[in-house]
Amino acid sequence: MKNFVMLRVDLTEEYQPLSKQSLVASVDINTSPSNAGPVFFRGTDGKDVPWNSVCHEWHRFSRVDLSEIFVKGTFGDVVTVVGGT
Repeated sequence: MKNFVMLRVDLTEEYQPLSKQSLVASVDINTSPSNAGPVFFRGTDGKDVPWNSVCHEWHRFSRVDLSEIFVKGTFGDVVTVVGGT
């Protein structure tokens, strides 16, 4: 690992990328159990893929470009990203 990556993404009702610029990293993406609702990821087919916030859903991704992963949810909810390049 060369560089540490730690991001907090404040969700809105519109899709937004996890990173505004290209950032290739291996990371854990986490939903917060304090979120008011599910977090939606835009699937490769363009459909919503819901993650359960109540259960603190998280997944590990290897060598992905965070600018190509889009999320949305309830305003004020968050997604955290932790890992490295």
